[in-house]
Amino acid sequence: MTANTYKPGQITALYARLSQEDTLEGDSNSIVNQKAVLSKYAADNSFSNPIFFIDDGVSGVTFDRPNFNRMITEIFFVERDVRYIAINDGVDSEKGDNDFTPFRNLFNDFYAKDTNKKVRAIKRAQRQAGEHLTKPPYGYMVSPTDKKQWIVDEEDAVVVKRIFDLCISGKGPMQITKNLKEDKVPTAKAYYAEKKGKALPENPYNWKDSTIVGILERMDYCGHTVNFKSYSKSHKLKERIPATKEQQAIFFNTHEAIVEDAVFERVQKLRANKRRPTKADRQGLFSGLVYCADCGSKLHFARGCKKSCVYEI
Repeated sequence: MTANTYKPGQITALYARLSQEDTLEGDSNSIVNQKAVLSKYAADNSFSNPIFFIDDGVSGVTFDRPNFNRMITEIFFVERDVRYIAINDGVDSEKGDNDFTPFRNLFNDFYAKDTNKKVRAIKRAQRQAGEHLTKPPYGYMVSPTDKKQWIVDEEDAVVVKRIFDLCISGKGPMQITKNLKEDKVPTAKAYYAEKKGKALPENPYNWKDSTIVGILERMDYCGHTVNFKSYSKSHKLKERIPATKEQQAIFFNTHEAIVEDAVFERVQKLRANKRRPTKADRQGLFSGLVYCADCGSKLHFARGCKKSCVYEI
């Protein structure tokens, strides 16, 4: 709990937090009880104009908490002569208890780091066992009988197959996107919204090139699970760093395939040799595959003045 040295219009900020882990420890940690404790303390100590700041379901290992960030840090409090009180920790800055706060924060950081290590160890064991630790991609859904299993969502799977077929036929992400838009195929976001009875996006057919690329490059559609795709450098950082192929782990035949392995491999080869369409929306048979014998530059498909097909640098 934090409280200002009172001036007109100032408040007493009361902060409560509950993570999902805390719910396992009993009712004493509930938001309701925390609010009751804070309210009583504020009343008993004549702190007026109390305002609650609550983060419900937010982990204690992160300071990226919406309402906590509104109260900022102890340095901010000291600079602005704000009185800081933490009831359970026995801290009251007015009584000179702030000196121990940095050490307490250090211990809290050790606790957060230790908790994170344990969670990571569990997650790593699950990943090494080939378990799915993410939501299923477009084309799949969670099995109603086994939350760890993915099953094919037939309606989505048709679109996924179509995207791969269009790529095999020579179309790139931009052309595939255009094709889906023209045929008014709902995006993944629109499909899920409709399925859950929620409002549809303003443009339910607004496919993105990046979405198409993500689908074409995802091996999960072959029925294989790919784990360890990314990692973070610290429990304090949310940024995920893409892992190299050597760092990833592939577990074969963990769920039903939507796309055959041969089709997926063919698409990856085509993507590695991207073909650029001409203004007439045509592609040469050898576009992206042939190079100049003299300088080694890639040759591009072009049309001659008499409509004959030629290749040029």
